[in-house]
Amino acid sequence: MKKINKKYTKLVIIGSGPAGYTSAIYAARSNINTILITGPQPGGQLIKTNEIENWPGDYDNISGSKLMDRMLHHVNKFSIHIIHDIIESVNFQNRPFELNGQENNYFSDAVIIATGSYTKLLNISSENLYMGKGISTCAICDGFFYKNQFIAVIGGGNSAIEETIYLSNIAQKVYLIHRRNQFRADKILINKLYQTIEKNKNIIIYFDSVIQDILGNKIEIKQIKIYSKQEDKIIYLDISGLFIAIGHIPNSKIFSKYIDIKDNYVKISCHHNIMKTQTNIPGVFAAGDVSDHIYKQAITAAASGCMAAIDAEKYLNNNYK
Repeated sequence: MKKINKKYTKLVIIGSGPAGYTSAIYAARSNINTILITGPQPGGQLIKTNEIENWPGDYDNISGSKLMDRMLHHVNKFSIHIIHDIIESVNFQNRPFELNGQENNYFSDAVIIATGSYTKLLNISSENLYMGKGISTCAICDGFFYKNQFIAVIGGGNSAIEETIYLSNIAQKVYLIHRRNQFRADKILINKLYQTIEKNKNIIIYFDSVIQDILGNKIEIKQIKIYSKQEDKIIYLDISGLFIAIGHIPNSKIFSKYIDIKDNYVKISCHHNIMKTQTNIPGVFAAGDVSDHIYKQAITAAASGCMAAIDAEKYLNNNYK
């Protein structure tokens, strides 16, 4: 049986994406005794992004992994205790708040939830069978394995467009399959996609199409079955890799017993006129993708992390309750 250590601090930040790291920087500047718990993926979803064109000051573009590495170095300037652990349950009914991790139990007077989100999947029966056997949710992580092969990307937002562009420089052919008749991505990315199509000539787009099944030999993918609403017919595409980029779901489930949640997003600022990142529990704040159902940008996540740390400092100093 593993030994669980108990750790007490004034503030616990759960998450290590832009919101979590920014919260940590501002908490340190306020001289708050803070522990940051990284979660399962240090750096958050952003480490899967190949190029970031809209981070202020980095006009030459920067990779997500490099940006998050820089944020980590910034946090390490201060006396923030970073712990690689995963919180599995919480108790916000009693004070100090209790957070139960795989390695330690944590007790704190305030908490910032910056747990981000996880990749939404297709929810078809063959998906689980081929996860890791041809199905991926990260082109940067796994694209190299499909050099000169036929692959498909599912989605129509920024992530799907970015992954298609990236993979077109690796794969022999990329099918981009989107269930709507137009993309939801930023116009600059859509323009870049069509420029890439002209340049590489290896991207084929299927609008108004949905994937119905993933076919293979149980070891690897051989085909996908899609239904084209435009043509009203079934199409089979021979592929060896499938990249899913259809959105994300906030990591909020473990807080639902205590925190007000709507459509999986943590609700904030609904019970306080001044501390706009506070949840329905005084002393518990939320920032980033776990609470943002509108903007969903790295820069807004970082900004809300700043706000959450300032709110937590006000709460801990008894300026507001």
